[in-house]
Amino acid sequence: MQLNFLRISIVLLVTLITPTLFAQTKFSNEFLKIGVGARALGMSNAFVASADDVTSGYWNPAGLTRMNSDFQFAFMHSEYFAGISAYDYAAFATKIDSNSTIGFSFIRFGTDDIPNTTQLIDADGNINFDNVSSFSAADYAGIISYARKSNIKGLSYGGNVKIIRRIIGDFSKAWGFGFDLGAQYQKRKWILAATARDVTSTFNAWTTDLDTETEEIFRLTNNEIPENSVEVTIPELILAANRKFIFSDKIGMRAEIDLKTTFDGKRNTLFKSDPVSIDPSIGFEGTYDDLIFLRIGVGNFQITTDIDRNRITTYQPNFGVGIKLSYFSIDYALTDIGDQSAALFSNVFSIRIDINKSQ
Repeated sequence: MQLNFLRISIVLLVTLITPTLFAQTKFSNEFLKIGVGARALGMSNAFVASADDVTSGYWNPAGLTRMNSDFQFAFMHSEYFAGISAYDYAAFATKIDSNSTIGFSFIRFGTDDIPNTTQLIDADGNINFDNVSSFSAADYAGIISYARKSNIKGLSYGGNVKIIRRIIGDFSKAWGFGFDLGAQYQKRKWILAATARDVTSTFNAWTTDLDTETEEIFRLTNNEIPENSVEVTIPELILAANRKFIFSDKIGMRAEIDLKTTFDGKRNTLFKSDPVSIDPSIGFEGTYDDLIFLRIGVGNFQITTDIDRNRITTYQPNFGVGIKLSYFSIDYALTDIGDQSAALFSNVFSIRIDINKSQ
C-alpha cells in the first residue's frame, strides 16, 4: 500500500524529467514559442511583420531597425495554469548607428515550489511529511540580436544568437544554443516579412544527476531512470504580411497575417500535409491619435472532434489594449496558451520605455 502511494507521489517528478531527456524533433523548447509583449499577444502572435520595437529581438530581429527611439526597455510578467507557472521577460535595445541596432532579451518560464516526495516514506516505512522538500522546474533563454538596414530601400535583416538553460531541481540540467534569422521589406503601406527560427536546429544537451537513494526509489516504483541525452529543436519558417489603413487624421489600423510553417511531418494545424504543415494567425491593431490602441487576433487553429465525433475547428481568440504616454507605453492582453475551450485565460501586462539621446 505504501509502495503504491509512493509510486503515485513521484509521478510529477518523473513526468518532468523523463520526456526531456530523449532526443526529439518536435515540441522542444516550447517555452520560446509562447510569445512576449502584450501588444503581440493581443494580436494572437501575428507580429512578425508588425515588429518595430525592442520586442523584435524575439519576433523578428530585422524589426529592431524600425525603433523610433535611441534606447528601449521592455518588461512583461504573466501567469499560466491558474498561477501555477510564471513567465517573465525583459529586454533592451539600442541603435549602434543610423543603419544598425543591437538588442538583448531574457526569458524565464518556471514552476516553483514543486513537492519532492521521493523521501516521503522513511527507512522504517512510515510516512513523514517533514521529509518532503521542494524544487523548481525552470527554462531560461538569453537572446542577443543584431539588425541592419540593407542598401535596398525598405529592406532590413537581422539575426539572433540564443543561449538556453533548462533546470529541473538538482535532478537534471541542460545547456542549449541556437540561431534565428529575420527580414522585413517595407513598401508604402505594406510590410512583408519572414523569420526562420532555429535555422541550424537548436540543440539542448541534458545531464541527469540522481542520487543513489532517488535512483533506487525510481527502480522500486518501476519508473524509467533518465539518462544523459540531446534534445533537438528543428527549424520553422514564419511568413507574414502587414498592411496599414488610414481612416482619418487620428484613426488608423494595421492588419497582419502570419503563416507558421513546419517541416517535420503532418501536424494538427489548419493546413497540413506531409511533411509541411501551416498554422495561420491573424491580428488587428487599431489606433486613435497614436495614443490609444485596441487589438484583437485569432490563431492556434486545430481540427478535432466533439462528443458526437463530429469534426470541429477550434481556435484561440485574443484581445488587447494599450496606451502610449510620451516615452512610456503600457499594454494589456487577455490570452492563454490553449484554445477557446475551458482553458483559463491569462492577464498579461507589459511596459515599454523609450529614451532618446540629448541633442
